[in-house]
Amino acid sequence: MKRSKAWMLPLTALIILALTACGGSKPDSPGTSEGSAKGSDKPLKDVKVVLDWTPNTNHTGLYVAKEKGFYEKEGLNVEIVQPGQASADDLVASNKIPFGISYQESVTQARIQGVPLVSIAAVIQHNTSGFAAPVDRSIQSPKDFEGKTYGGWGSPVEEAVMKSIMDLQGADVKKVKNINIGDADYFTAVKRDIDFAWIYYAWTGVEAELRGEPLDMLYVKDYSKDLDYYTPVIVTNEETIKSDPELVKSFMKATSEGYKFAIDKPEEAAGILSAAVPELDKKLVAASQKWLSPRYQDDASQWGVQKAEVWSNYATWMYDHKLLDKQLEADKAFTNDFLPKE
Repeated sequence: MKRSKAWMLPLTALIILALTACGGSKPDSPGTSEGSAKGSDKPLKDVKVVLDWTPNTNHTGLYVAKEKGFYEKEGLNVEIVQPGQASADDLVASNKIPFGISYQESVTQARIQGVPLVSIAAVIQHNTSGFAAPVDRSIQSPKDFEGKTYGGWGSPVEEAVMKSIMDLQGADVKKVKNINIGDADYFTAVKRDIDFAWIYYAWTGVEAELRGEPLDMLYVKDYSKDLDYYTPVIVTNEETIKSDPELVKSFMKATSEGYKFAIDKPEEAAGILSAAVPELDKKLVAASQKWLSPRYQDDASQWGVQKAEVWSNYATWMYDHKLLDKQLEADKAFTNDFLPKE
């Protein structure tokens, strides 16, 4: 489960995306399938949702909703696709695909540049990412980053987060060596080039447990409430919300059912994901799902709900750390309106 590289989009590309989307370009023709909604003669509507990366347990609810017929019940034939040269953010913002998986940080960056992404659900209620190191590196606090080598993907947010939590302990981020490891596997990189990296515990951390390679994990949310942001999120675009709100509502009703199923039945949900994506390690999927399922909703009133203060707190943090040119209009970046009423 890799971190997003949406941060690396040039500003000109973001602006072009905004102009394209605002011009009212239509998504790929949805057509109709040969099937029909259960209990109805009405043809199913073909809809795509694009992942942020390769399939993993962040996405289980989507696969459950498809396998269990929750989408079909809502009149939808949903195809789950992986991004190619274009990222999920690109495809959704330009209205090529109506739904995708993204991150609060990249949605915030996009909104500042006029790109019309809108978050419609938090997949996980609290940030499960952080800095991880093999225990033999003795990195048990941000101060221990000094003198060590960090492997990242070249985003300005990485050093800003690192500096932010190191400053709290009087540590100097300039004493950390940064190298770009790109798409290199974490376990290979820490044996060869680096001491620590930024990971999602639900995948890489759980994999480390299964490998018998224990980690010291420093969750960024534990050092600042501003860093307890939503990652990942489900996104759509303003044009889809405006032109077909019923589609968004139907998609989110079924998707919510999928994630609630994964919360209640993690073992069965893991089996559904493994069957849909057989190249995944089944033991890793099962262990990851067990760890992640209770964290989907956590302490929220329902799965997917988002709070304005989480969006505004993180955006203010970004602005204060010179990652944004202006303050975010948080109320336009997300909505809970399409979650089912409970």
